[in-house]
Amino acid sequence: MLLTRSKVFLTLTKARLSFSVVFSSVVGYLLAVDSFDFYTLTLLSIGGYCMVGASNSFNQIIEKDIDALMDRTKNRPIPSNKISVNTAFYISVILTLIGIVVLYKINPRTALFGAISIFIYTCLYTPLKPLTPLSVFVGAFPGAIPFMLGWVAASNSFGIEPGTLFMIQFFWQFPHFWALGWMLHEDYQKAGINMLPTRKRDKSTALQIVLYSLWTIIISIFPVTGLTGDLRLSITSAIVVVILGVVMLFYSINLYNKMDISAAKKLFTVSIIYLTLLQLTYLIDKIYSVSYTHLTLPTNREV
Repeated sequence: MLLTRSKVFLTLTKARLSFSVVFSSVVGYLLAVDSFDFYTLTLLSIGGYCMVGASNSFNQIIEKDIDALMDRTKNRPIPSNKISVNTAFYISVILTLIGIVVLYKINPRTALFGAISIFIYTCLYTPLKPLTPLSVFVGAFPGAIPFMLGWVAASNSFGIEPGTLFMIQFFWQFPHFWALGWMLHEDYQKAGINMLPTRKRDKSTALQIVLYSLWTIIISIFPVTGLTGDLRLSITSAIVVVILGVVMLFYSINLYNKMDISAAKKLFTVSIIYLTLLQLTYLIDKIYSVSYTHLTLPTNREV
């Protein structure tokens, strides 16, 4: 019974997605500090999971009828009657309250951005999905918050650094979600949802995917210019990021050329790998730069 309930909870909160979001927040936090505070990092992880889990749970409550029509989502807890709407609602509210309180313990700004993320995802993005493909644009805002949220948690401020992290994940979401929309186009149509910018699998949609892949590469290497405050990137790491970006761009162009589901699946997978490796590259670059600074600092000795 406990195992079944745990599985339902993890599915309702989309555990795999939630953990990936928490990972983004943790990386954002580590990029902002030279030595981390385990207590703050724990609060960020718990609060982050609760906020994302709440958003996903609210989303499934609102889309319960839509989920029942789609092959990909018909076995989710609510349409498959593994959990009632009321129970899912109580879980969503409790997660929201826990998330806000826990993030507030870090600092008020972190809690504010977490609350904004839930509001946009639940009250704007989700209701817009059946109405317009522009929902992807709206959904990109809460989707881009986690990476910057970690920096805000560390600094209690919003400036060029978290703004840049926000833009990286913001632009990345378009090739990522449009590849998903391409893959599941027929399934989405069953439920009256269209995620593609032109509402169909055409060259225009594929071209936009290519263009947003390019924008993602550009913003991802912007910190190498030194114009992003304390968020920096070495030339070596920038080259690595460019290589990662070129790989994603290759698969975007591949989708443009082939116009098939197989190419979209490859791009979707590569986009996930791209973001993960990009964040790790930023983190490794930060760790190396901090270590190098400590090793080369002069020591004062009396003569």
